[in-house]
Amino acid sequence: MKILLLTRYDRAGPSSRYRFYQFLPYLEKEKFDVSVSPLFNEKYVDNLYSDQRAIKFLNPLGAYLKRISKSLFDHSYDLVWMEKEVLPWIPQFIEKLLFKTSVPYVIDYDDAVFHRYDQHPNFLVRNLLSRKIEGIMARSTVVVAGNRNIADYAQRAGVQKVEILPTVLDLSRYRMKDTIDSPSFTIGWVGSPSTSKHMSIAAGALRNFCRNEDVEFRALGALQKDLDEIPGKLIPWNAETETEELTCFDVGIMPLPDTPWERGKCGFKIIQYMAAGLPVIASPVGVNSEIVEHGVNGFLARDTKEWIEYFELLRGDPDLGRQMGARGRKKVEEKYSLDVIAPRLIAILEEAAQA
Repeated sequence: MKILLLTRYDRAGPSSRYRFYQFLPYLEKEKFDVSVSPLFNEKYVDNLYSDQRAIKFLNPLGAYLKRISKSLFDHSYDLVWMEKEVLPWIPQFIEKLLFKTSVPYVIDYDDAVFHRYDQHPNFLVRNLLSRKIEGIMARSTVVVAGNRNIADYAQRAGVQKVEILPTVLDLSRYRMKDTIDSPSFTIGWVGSPSTSKHMSIAAGALRNFCRNEDVEFRALGALQKDLDEIPGKLIPWNAETETEELTCFDVGIMPLPDTPWERGKCGFKIIQYMAAGLPVIASPVGVNSEIVEHGVNGFLARDTKEWIEYFELLRGDPDLGRQMGARGRKKVEEKYSLDVIAPRLIAILEEAAQA
């Protein structure tokens, strides 16, 4: 089977890397012939995640022209597997021209990208694009949703077949933290510059709790400006060292504001912490409340008082942290590992191609 894979980014983009690229070895093993065509390159991603974004038009313009050419003139495939949409910020009626009715489409969403349009502050954007994703979904053969929130939207859009596949990881890359006992208690956050602003939800608790001399906060992959009011250490993200950095944490956190966009998140930070055998503390928003079983593999904190309460509890009871971490790791093994989800994805693609 020949598949045209239209990703948003190359491997530098986290959403594309975890929702698509990590599955390619499994597909190749099953004799799928996958032609990968990312929209944006690594240079674009670097600019997107930099502290000071430069406005450069040539890179996106070239990317759009290349994507249009690929969509219009490449006919040598049996299935299109696509991330979100063909061309971001382009009206539906234009994008519709790039869809081929003779080819089945499997479209993947790991974010509530529809809210980027229907809740945009600009009236013209809302007017032109608010129903774009709904229309794209309706033309698909299958929508693969990262969580129930996105799946519900797809079903309301009239999609006949919706599959929920969480964002998962290669568990073999994650070793469990050897011990929670250490002279200091380290609170950790991992993510990208696009999400580090969410740390503000726990900022009051972090400022208060990090006054203790034996407490340290480490943020992996954040923007410095998002740490200016939080006493912590910024650790640059590196693909080679990311999983090892997690073993320096005693607890992993995922603060999140309760907004429509954030309710569409897939909770991947939590899954990473659990894969490393860490207890977690997270905001009870969206899928976080499904992944975190309160009091079992972590805690759900609703306000500053609860964040501090759970920090204190885990700092004072290393055994509890170890037990929660072990339960979290087991949950990842059963529900959020690449080995578990890859066969399901393969079945979805095979069935869609025969539709």
